[in-house]
Amino acid sequence: MPMPWTYQQATREWQAFLADARDAMNLGSDNAAFTAVEGVFRAFRRRLSVQQALDFADVLPAVPRALFVAHWRISDQVVPPGTRADWTAEARALRPDHNQTPDNCLIATAFALRRAVLRDDLERVLATLPPFAADFWAVPGHDPASLGPRIV
Repeated sequence: MPMPWTYQQATREWQAFLADARDAMNLGSDNAAFTAVEGVFRAFRRRLSVQQALDFADVLPAVPRALFVAHWRISDQVVPPGTRADWTAEARALRPDHNQTPDNCLIATAFALRRAVLRDDLERVLATLPPFAADFWAVPGHDPASLGPRIV
């Protein structure tokens, strides 16, 4: 079996994903985008069981997958779904002295994610997760034709 694409092209996929997130958030640096994406991933992950989080991570490209599971304490309690405002506040609270995460961090990260993964794979896993997951990764206002992997 050949090596999976996401490992062969990990750097290209990561750079494209981070650029999409950075540009959608209108941030000036990859460092700021990295913090924002990490905050969004953590906010989502806190609301899933370990198995649900691993199932979600399985559809991510290699580097976002690593970021999604990094620094995770699986002994932490799952928190209630909350609201978009809760998710945004949590993302913005990561590294508060160095955080430039804007209010649109959720939709910007969702946009970048949807440009990095196969739509069917993402929709399949979201259908197995709690109902809030579909809302978390929704991209209202974006043309579906602009979504889907751009590194193929």
